[in-house]
Amino acid sequence: MLEVTDLGHDYGPHSALAKVSFTVAERELVCIVGPSGCGKSTLLRAIAGLQRPSAGQVRLHGDVVDGVPPDLAVVFQDYSRSLFPWRTVLGNVLFPLRSMPRSERRTRAEEALQAVGLHGTAHKYPWQLSGGMQQRVSIARALAYRPALMLMDEPFASVDAQTRFELEDLLLKVRHEHGTTVLLVTHDIDESVYLGDRVLVLSRAPGTVVADLVVDLPAERDQIVTRESEAFVHLRAETARLLRH
Repeated sequence: MLEVTDLGHDYGPHSALAKVSFTVAERELVCIVGPSGCGKSTLLRAIAGLQRPSAGQVRLHGDVVDGVPPDLAVVFQDYSRSLFPWRTVLGNVLFPLRSMPRSERRTRAEEALQAVGLHGTAHKYPWQLSGGMQQRVSIARALAYRPALMLMDEPFASVDAQTRFELEDLLLKVRHEHGTTVLLVTHDIDESVYLGDRVLVLSRAPGTVVADLVVDLPAERDQIVTRESEAFVHLRAETARLLRH
């Protein structure tokens, strides 16, 4: 579905990315980890068509990305800035669907809120919800759009540990039920191994792919059992080793 080829980007004399290449298949959940400042967010913006790279190209469904693709959605880390505080929860989820017939918009939004466990909050405002619930609204808005590819930029970094575990499991659940392809950037090694079918490890800036690790864990995952398994511990250690070099 997604093909990134020799992608590079410079900010003046500073190179953020250099010859980044990888592919993502349909229905895969691929995580990207790397040191701070290695260009993870720059990479995601280039894939989303929000930033033109200095070199290389991105293809989605075989077409070169030279603007924001119509079947792509992005979930950002800062939910407080991505949601409109003057719109209700339902209004936020409906916003990207405004070109659709009214009845279809409403059905999609209500189904998305149901999927993320927020069916009873439609008429509340974001500021009336906890941080974790606000991020659920952001995920619901992306799901309602029914994207072929969902990009997530450290989506759970701003919530507490327990809420983070709940949101990780929510992502696995909705991804399984909706078949959405997901590319997720995170700085958390454990999260990348727990969520991903594969983990792409980036080097220090200029970022490039130094490893593409297949996560050989059961599809059904549990926050305690999975994280205590030998395979998980091994993959976490291997990812950490690669990040140190």
